[in-house]
Amino acid sequence: MKRATFRLQPVLELRRTEEKAAAQAAAQAAAAAADADRRATERETALATAVLPSSASAQVFMATRSLLATAAGDASAARALATASAEQAEAIRAEWTAAAQRTKGLERLAERHRLALQHAADVAEERAVDDLVTGRAGRRAEEDA
Repeated sequence: MKRATFRLQPVLELRRTEEKAAAQAAAQAAAAAADADRRATERETALATAVLPSSASAQVFMATRSLLATAAGDASAARALATASAEQAEAIRAEWTAAAQRTKGLERLAERHRLALQHAADVAEERAVDDLVTGRAGRRAEEDA
């Protein structure tokens, strides 16, 4: 008996490939977001521990103050980048979730197809056994007569 194939198998394989690619992209985006957060935290910590010199000339004081203002701007930009990276990672994770849902739907269809084929095979086997039993019963009835 020729086995019927699941007609959407190529689509299912494509969806699985898409899901794997989306999972890899989500992992990379999460790593990038974590790295950006780490860098922003390092800059914020460095800025928080910085101290203006208490006894220095006006030029040194102003240069240090200017440097700290620039560092504060850098820390703020790093935090904004970390936030944007986290939002991007979340969007990519949502795409991965959608890809997984599409794959799961096709997998359910493939499983239903497999179960239908199994049921058809079981019914055919039962019919064959019933035919054997019915045939034996008919022969016994003829032999007894």
